[in-house]
Amino acid sequence: MWTTEQFGAAHEGYVGAVLDDDTEPEPAYLDPGSGANFHKTREWWAYSGILNRPRATRARAACSCGWRGATGCAITWENVDDFDAVFPSPEPRADWSQHIADVEAHTVPLPVELTALIHQLEASLARLSDEAPLAAIKAVDVLERLTKRVTREAAFNAEADGLSDEDLGQALGVPPADGKAHLHGYRLRR
Repeated sequence: MWTTEQFGAAHEGYVGAVLDDDTEPEPAYLDPGSGANFHKTREWWAYSGILNRPRATRARAACSCGWRGATGCAITWENVDDFDAVFPSPEPRADWSQHIADVEAHTVPLPVELTALIHQLEASLARLSDEAPLAAIKAVDVLERLTKRVTREAAFNAEADGLSDEDLGQALGVPPADGKAHLHGYRLRR
C-alpha cells in the first residue's frame, strides 16, 4: 500500500488485480488463523488462482478513493516469487503518483506568500532541531496550539459557507462523501 501524509487513508494506493474480461475480482478474504477478524484485499498478489480465487492476468494502480489507472501491466505468474507481494514493475506506482499529483492540483491553492512562509518555517525548524532541539520542540508546541485553534475556526467558517460535498471534497483532496467528516474532525481538534 502507498500513502501520503497529506491525504492518508482517503488516497491509499495499491496494485490491483484485473481479470481476463477487464473486470476487478471481488475482494479476497484472508484468514490470519484463529479469530473472527479477516483481512480483506484487492491487491494483485491475492489473485494467483489458488484457494478458489480467480487468476489475474493484469495489474494496475488503484486508489481507495475509487480511482483506477487506465493502463495495466501483464502478470507473468511464472516469474513471481510466491513470498514476495511487491509488484515487479514500477508502472502502477508511477500511475498512482500521477493520480496524487492530479488530486493535489485540484485542491484549494495556498496563497504564494503563505507557501513561502511555510517553507521558510520548515527550514528554520529543521536547523533549530540540530542546533537547539529543545527550542525546536517548544516552537513546534506553540505551532501545534496555533494550528489547532486556527483549524477549528477555519472549519466553522467553511461549514458556514455551505459548500456542497463535491466542492468540499475537491478542495480538501478527499472523496466528496468524506468532505463534511473532515471538516467535523477539524472542528473537534483539541
